[in-house]
Amino acid sequence: MVRHFIPETLGEALDILSDHACQIMAGGTDLMVQKRTTAGVAPAFAKDVLYIQRIKALKEIIHTDEIVRIGSACPLEEILHDQEVPKLLRDATLDVASPAIRHMATLGGNIGNASPAGDTLVPLYVLDARIVLSSKRKNREVLLADMITGVRKTVMHEDEMITEVIIPKHKFQKSTWVKVGGRRANAISKVSFAGVADINDGVITDIRMAFGAVSPTVVRSLPIEGMMIGKTKETIGDVIGEVVSAYDLLIHPIDDQRSNQSYRKQVAMNLLTDFIKTLF
Repeated sequence: MVRHFIPETLGEALDILSDHACQIMAGGTDLMVQKRTTAGVAPAFAKDVLYIQRIKALKEIIHTDEIVRIGSACPLEEILHDQEVPKLLRDATLDVASPAIRHMATLGGNIGNASPAGDTLVPLYVLDARIVLSSKRKNREVLLADMITGVRKTVMHEDEMITEVIIPKHKFQKSTWVKVGGRRANAISKVSFAGVADINDGVITDIRMAFGAVSPTVVRSLPIEGMMIGKTKETIGDVIGEVVSAYDLLIHPIDDQRSNQSYRKQVAMNLLTDFIKTLF
């Protein structure tokens, strides 16, 4: 028989996780779809459920001069309207579902779901987001790119939960978010792309790019980004072909009901090329 736990505090939740293998639920906007059976029948959870929606400490957004800390159960709608949250993340959040769903959906849930099509994951990769994983034993920070290992696979232990998302604050001179789907909202991405860059005295000093829904995990490559560091308006054209070819080897879309792999790869390459060409 599946049991349901509704803690009021983080300490209570971690105590429960140390004693029980639980499915963690905040807003449930992904889980209730994944676990549904038929109308009028309870969702098919295979293990106990830990509801964290009532834990106030997990709903806070805390700002310092250098970072923003977002609680894992903070609704996406609150993130969308916080002007101190990086614009790239807010732009992506606007494309998540509808206002009604965003009032329930959480950043921690989008991360824990570990879908390569998760809209907030792509900007979080680009922004070098770190995830705080907490258990009764200890807290640890993991770079998001290291946390997700495959489709719905993470490095989280059974007694751990996502408690915070830590994002370094930096106002990039160039920032781009593109979601390609059947429609802008209430649709799962066919392809998504996020890119940011800093250009000082006509020279690229920082550039980051990531793709969603084109591989088992979000695709970002620091070595490929490094090819463009130091390039200028006059020299960037020399490496575009090399950069596109390098990403072509990393991007492996699938065919599914939303799209096909050849379309996804071509769109991803087009988004990459367009971003690079509009840097200057």
